[in-house]
Amino acid sequence: MTQAEANIGVVGLAAMGASLSRNLARHGNTVAVFNRHYSRTETLMNEHGSEGRFVPAHTLQEFVASLTRPRTAIIMVKAGDPTDQMINDLADLMEAGDIIVDAGNSYFKDTIRREKAIRARGLHFVGCGVSGGEEGALLGPSMMPGGTDESWETLGPILESIAARAEGEPCVTHIGTDGAGHFVKMVHNGIEYADMQVIAESYDLMRRGLGLEPGRIADVFEEWNEGDLNSYLVQITAQVLHHVDARTGRPFIDIVKDQAGMKGTGTWTVQTALDLAVPVTGIGEAVFSRGLSASADLREEAAREGLAGPVQEGGLGDLASDPDRCKAFIEDIRKALYASKIVAYAQGFNEMEEGAREYGWNLDLGAIARIWRGGCIIRAKFLNRISDAYASGGEFGSLLFDPFFKQAIEEAQDSWRRVVTAATGAGIPIPVFASSLSYYDGLRSRRLPAALIQGQRDLFGAHTYGRVDESGAFHTLWAGDGSEIRQGD
Repeated sequence: MTQAEANIGVVGLAAMGASLSRNLARHGNTVAVFNRHYSRTETLMNEHGSEGRFVPAHTLQEFVASLTRPRTAIIMVKAGDPTDQMINDLADLMEAGDIIVDAGNSYFKDTIRREKAIRARGLHFVGCGVSGGEEGALLGPSMMPGGTDESWETLGPILESIAARAEGEPCVTHIGTDGAGHFVKMVHNGIEYADMQVIAESYDLMRRGLGLEPGRIADVFEEWNEGDLNSYLVQITAQVLHHVDARTGRPFIDIVKDQAGMKGTGTWTVQTALDLAVPVTGIGEAVFSRGLSASADLREEAAREGLAGPVQEGGLGDLASDPDRCKAFIEDIRKALYASKIVAYAQGFNEMEEGAREYGWNLDLGAIARIWRGGCIIRAKFLNRISDAYASGGEFGSLLFDPFFKQAIEEAQDSWRRVVTAATGAGIPIPVFASSLSYYDGLRSRRLPAALIQGQRDLFGAHTYGRVDESGAFHTLWAGDGSEIRQGD
């Protein structure tokens, strides 16, 4: 008989699962480990078994039997059908009150479905977003667990023991019920897409527009990382741009194919935002930009066809040859980057607010900002400001209305507009810069041309419209005498 001695278990020992297991063991947990192919379990034990207390299992039955009650198992297997299969296999071996944790990048609606099914069997199911990649899993990730309050009582101290820490606080909190954790992780990744794309646009403006070499651009990003733009992504951007390919001696950035991959979370963020009618334009453009980058054959055909561009394709005229003006434009890019990042976060937090209303979650947006300060990919200096904004107790519909961010945008907007104008004139694509600025301008517009759209919809489809001077829904008899009728009369 296997003795129950492990307070936590991990199923799936690929890179993320193995790293998470080691992190748990290093922080005083006794960790049961299982992988369908025992060779991975054996590798973990041979290479890292001395790092803490592990209980290796050859079978899933041994794994479950080695867990103390309430049995708590984290699964780190491939998303989709393999996750469903593992959840069911574990549930068949567990008893009422036991806890199954899915720490993969699962779609939040799948998590809602799974939680309902597992709850009906008397068990707890927790969808837990984990950010930070393999390194974060090992050294301290940011974690976003959902599930019941009861499951958090058991799981909370375990996750707090391994989470990244920011200003002394663990970067983990109970997000909410059923799919809330995976929903918040999804939006985190959507913001990450926008953040990465607008950084790439900043690089492109300096490289193609100003003709700067990668090493010099890396120096710029290092300087930016010392100020308001301090963040993990800006830091690693400098690292990537400084790197030289050992094989060719060329800048690493020049030997990498310009085709960005994606695994679905950014797409889910946009699809969900469409369902919720929340404009996440920066995130959407970032997703579409990756799609365009992957359309290499189409871009190659466009080059062969010689699609017309501006006279000075890619260049920014006298800016590049005038050191003072070049320096001033780099500062404009910095401010435009900061403003666009603020918009991306504002849109992401709006999506979380609407998601909470739609799915009945009580999301603490200030706490979410706090747990993103360490461990996760989008960790940044200004997350403290976001946390402060939500902790202030003030009622506001967007982060852009918070006094700190409102002032930041006001100080950046002239630079932002110059960058968008200059890039457009030079034919350099800036989808996130431009869409973020358009969103900002749309948000501050007292009246939008949507009135014309409503008129068009009513004419061709009798979809009705509202009036500014009277409540109710109205329809004009366009094919008749042009008179107006109130719907319902």
